[in-house]
Amino acid sequence: MKKIIISVTNDIITDQRVFRIANSLSNNGFEVFVVGRKTRNSLSMENFPFKFMRFRLIFERGPFFYACFNLRLFLYLLNHKTDILLSNDLDTLPANFIVSRLKRIPLVYDSHEYFTEVPELINRGGTKKIWLLIENYILPKINYAYTVSQSISDVYSEKYNIDMQVIRNLPLSVVPTKKEINIPGLNGEKIVLYQGALNPGRGIETAIEAMRYIPNAKLVIVGEGPERNRLEKLSYRLKLTDKVLFMGRYLPSELKTITSQADVGISLEENIGLSYKYALPNKLFDYIHANVPVLVSPLIEMKKIVEEYGIGQVLEKDGPEYLAQKIKDMLADREKILKWKKNLLKASKELCWENEEQALFKLFNQIKNIKN
Repeated sequence: MKKIIISVTNDIITDQRVFRIANSLSNNGFEVFVVGRKTRNSLSMENFPFKFMRFRLIFERGPFFYACFNLRLFLYLLNHKTDILLSNDLDTLPANFIVSRLKRIPLVYDSHEYFTEVPELINRGGTKKIWLLIENYILPKINYAYTVSQSISDVYSEKYNIDMQVIRNLPLSVVPTKKEINIPGLNGEKIVLYQGALNPGRGIETAIEAMRYIPNAKLVIVGEGPERNRLEKLSYRLKLTDKVLFMGRYLPSELKTITSQADVGISLEENIGLSYKYALPNKLFDYIHANVPVLVSPLIEMKKIVEEYGIGQVLEKDGPEYLAQKIKDMLADREKILKWKKNLLKASKELCWENEEQALFKLFNQIKNIKN
């Protein structure tokens, strides 16, 4: 049995993409081991079905974190036998690349986003330059790679002349549980849901401001991130603490039950850098599988999915008042809600992991047959 070590800089437990890929590879006859890191706020991994290691590091962010993580990862990979390395995102690639060359074993690169174009790097010239140097040096030497959207694949394939395949963040086609997780503060109001990381450029601030104009509805925010404190202060300053509910982070299995209670799911990424411009977020597909109509930014990949399947609305301009009107229209239009929900059922049958994982199997079976 071929062994794969999967590495990621997050704490593993809420990374649904890593879990799905690990599960698929395990079911396809590979031995899977996952390496990540543990933070002060990490959830328990008591029931995680794969062997794993989470590093404890002094630094939790910034250049010292990435340097320390890659050093720890390099030493770990160097001293543990494996047949294939699977590197998730550019921030795990240096250690994986060096070890793959030293041990002469295949390296697969999974790019969750256009890393050097994320909003956090847009105005940080020096830091961005370092990551670009790493990317420019390593990516042309990568033989096996895939990413989350066709637009990102096209950019990487053209820029580095590599075969960057597409494996999207699609959920398993499971029926949402009827069990409900209590959402504190709800009294029969409609639910406008944002789920995911609370990072810059996600449009959450505009969504909060829009709640001033939406009666009989509450914005439920599920997730954690560096923007949470600022967003909570904004809701307090606007006197919207009774209309904006911050629920924190949940395990994926628990998150599904919250998602299924929503009336509208929002994905409002701003056009800040190519990573967001070409984004195809997990939450869009989570909304689809929970049969929740969606409201999204007019960004290339999201707009294509929403319009192709007829599962919600696409914003045409910016601003909290305009956003509020779109949400109110969606919540009030019973005829369209029925149509969207019918289309969501069709979309969920096509846009599922059982279909998407076939490309993953093809790639790794090809690697499995290579003689090291």
